[in-house]
Amino acid sequence: MGVPASTRVPVTRPSSQERTEAGHTAHARDSHSAVPYDGAVTSTASSPDTRQEQSPLEQRQTWQHRLRRFGHRPSAVRGDVRDRLVPPYTEPSGRLWKTLGVPPLLADRLVRWSGWGGPLLVTLVAGVLRFWNLGHPKAVIFDETYYAKDAWAIVHRGFEVNWDKEVNRLILDSGGNVPIPTDAAYVVHPPVGKYVIGLGELIFGFDPFGWRFMTALLGTLSVLMLCRIGRRLFRSTFLGCLAGALMAVDGLHFVMSRTALLDGVLMFFVLAAFGCLLIDRDKARGKLAAALPVDADGRARPDVDVAENTRIGFRPWRLAAGLMLGLAIGTKWNGLYVMAAFCVMSVLWDVGARRVAGAVRPRLAVLKRDLGWAFLSTVPVAVFTYFASWIGWILSATDGSGGYYRDWATRDGRGSDWSWLFPDWWRSLWHYENQVYEFHVGLSSPHTYESNPWSWIVAGRPVSYFYESPAPGVDGCPVDAGEKCAQEVLAIGTPMLWWVGCLALLYVLWRWAFRRDWRAGAIACGIAAGYAPWFFYQERTIFYFYAIVFLPFLCLAVAMLLGAIVGPPRSTDTRRVAGATAAGVLTLLVVWNFIYFWPIYTGTPIPIDDWRSRMWLDTWV
Repeated sequence: MGVPASTRVPVTRPSSQERTEAGHTAHARDSHSAVPYDGAVTSTASSPDTRQEQSPLEQRQTWQHRLRRFGHRPSAVRGDVRDRLVPPYTEPSGRLWKTLGVPPLLADRLVRWSGWGGPLLVTLVAGVLRFWNLGHPKAVIFDETYYAKDAWAIVHRGFEVNWDKEVNRLILDSGGNVPIPTDAAYVVHPPVGKYVIGLGELIFGFDPFGWRFMTALLGTLSVLMLCRIGRRLFRSTFLGCLAGALMAVDGLHFVMSRTALLDGVLMFFVLAAFGCLLIDRDKARGKLAAALPVDADGRARPDVDVAENTRIGFRPWRLAAGLMLGLAIGTKWNGLYVMAAFCVMSVLWDVGARRVAGAVRPRLAVLKRDLGWAFLSTVPVAVFTYFASWIGWILSATDGSGGYYRDWATRDGRGSDWSWLFPDWWRSLWHYENQVYEFHVGLSSPHTYESNPWSWIVAGRPVSYFYESPAPGVDGCPVDAGEKCAQEVLAIGTPMLWWVGCLALLYVLWRWAFRRDWRAGAIACGIAAGYAPWFFYQERTIFYFYAIVFLPFLCLAVAMLLGAIVGPPRSTDTRRVAGATAAGVLTLLVVWNFIYFWPIYTGTPIPIDDWRSRMWLDTWV
């Protein structure tokens, strides 16, 4: 941990003037920008110019001069370094409360309560939407035919089993009162997500409500997490709640929260890992800020010694991130890409923190002080968590009556060159994982609703989870429906949100590249980690609903864009009113779009003509 300057081990330190000049140079390399809705916030991106013949300040001026034509704004050295390391949260202006007629005492309480009150209110709305009539449709929809039954088996036997092909109707008719087979099944996804789904089944029963309960709960909690993550990221309770509200009314998130599939569970753990790393970032920077020397005016100044030699100490939130990443990988393997991206991102955050604090060689300082512990806090924890998730399979019998391939090491793998080094369960699991990998990379069976990842960002090819055509007067179809009704659960994002999200993605990429805004870089990293890997598997059978993993970051991007549209606090009233009106109209359009598509998100029977009017693109049918 950081310690006061007076208690540190004496070292040869530069003079006061040299420290100030070094700090100014380091600060010059750590560009930050005045953000329209939050004020000045630090960006930890470093200069790409590595030429050695110029000083760091001259290098920065050169590349910044070239980027000015694209909107780059060079920053000035100003203020307290502590505020740049851990920026304060934005508070509503007193003028707003006066306009609304709120007394000052009540206004102060509302500001204090809003940090949790606002996110909880948004979460309440999201929860009501997701839990309302959760057991409808009373059917095994889409891949619930795999995961609902696998979950029931794994919480009772410790491994998945082969079910009779006709058992779905028996489960629905008997309320889940069916015997569990004993014959192990070959499955291609790790067990964490199925344990999560199975927990809901243990509590509420082996029926549609039971197997959808936990995905609905995690979907609701993910809205709360996104509100709080957005608040911490933007230093704005309003923008945090806006990001959470946008995800609350996204159709893909809504449908995935009401369906027992693994991808919604994966999204929850990925978002939780990002939130843990974000908290860790603030905590680490806070320790650096506390260790900096203070001048006569009470302001902290950059200090080379503190920035390069202070040890951050124990970082529990980074350990928590490792746990969440392990659970993500234990749900679906694409969590590996997320772990790699997030680990690199968190290390770059450390580099930026030490640069702001005054380090002349921030990368070297991170290599010496942070990198080793950063690795140990995440990767080994994630790997241990992943293997621990297989405990039911590991403890199952090895006589052929346990999990699939559990007896491989004692049966077919007895002659392995590694049998003397690794236990049987390890070699059997390694063989199982190798077979699963070959299955995944070779999966190319055509499917009606498969899609190319290029189409995901515009919601080009959604997936129909459930469809029936009840006659008028039957199963909720209006008597005056005419020809017939359509009853569908369509996994498609709220189109207006995703189409605005395309513009928001371009905005955050521009802001990251030319404004050096670390927040835009973090959002882009989250989107890339969940989206970009699928472009390497375009020949594989893949589906649009995989995009749920990066949806939270897309909502953060839209919130950031809307915040920019509203305009900076220093703008004129006319500019702010115009910006707020435009942002408000876009938000209301997203909400209206969600309401309009509500029937095809929930399986509500509607006349066939009403259903056709909602099929905006031919590829949606």
